[in-house]
Amino acid sequence: MSKAFLLNTHDLPRRAGEMKEYQLAIEFDKPIGIDVIAVPAGTLNLDLRLESVAEGILATGEFEAVAEGECIRCLDPIALTLNRNFQELYAYEPNRDDPDELEEDQLLMDGEVMNLEAPIRDAIVLALPINPVCDEDCEGLCPECGQKWAELPAGHAHEQVDSRWSALKGLLQEEN
Repeated sequence: MSKAFLLNTHDLPRRAGEMKEYQLAIEFDKPIGIDVIAVPAGTLNLDLRLESVAEGILATGEFEAVAEGECIRCLDPIALTLNRNFQELYAYEPNRDDPDELEEDQLLMDGEVMNLEAPIRDAIVLALPINPVCDEDCEGLCPECGQKWAELPAGHAHEQVDSRWSALKGLLQEEN
């Protein structure tokens, strides 16, 4: 757990209807995402509104981040702007009345501190494409020479030699 995602809510009264707004700059030291595309480590600017409700604190956040990665077809670098928001309830205590809701699935307050890492990470990861491409029409790379199909001439091809016929090639040379 990174301390960068922790927010002390001491100045928000625990009376239903109370609200407080924050503008946070969260510094994180590890990329958030998947192997082929992720938001690199750095600063995330977050607009956050906290509202006291009977069960806990309702957190509504909005942020913009740029994910960087590479096209899975041609390996060119890509950048994807993500405009994300989330809304999560941080309970004061676990809900033991609902057996379907597992305690590890609940976001809980740790005294007056809330951890914003899970909702931010979920918002980013769920917005990322599993197979990022630079362009939907990207043709990728030639499997033989490794060049981008888009940069190769229209009739680009490689001679296919069937190794099963290589022994007969010598016979043709002996007749000449």
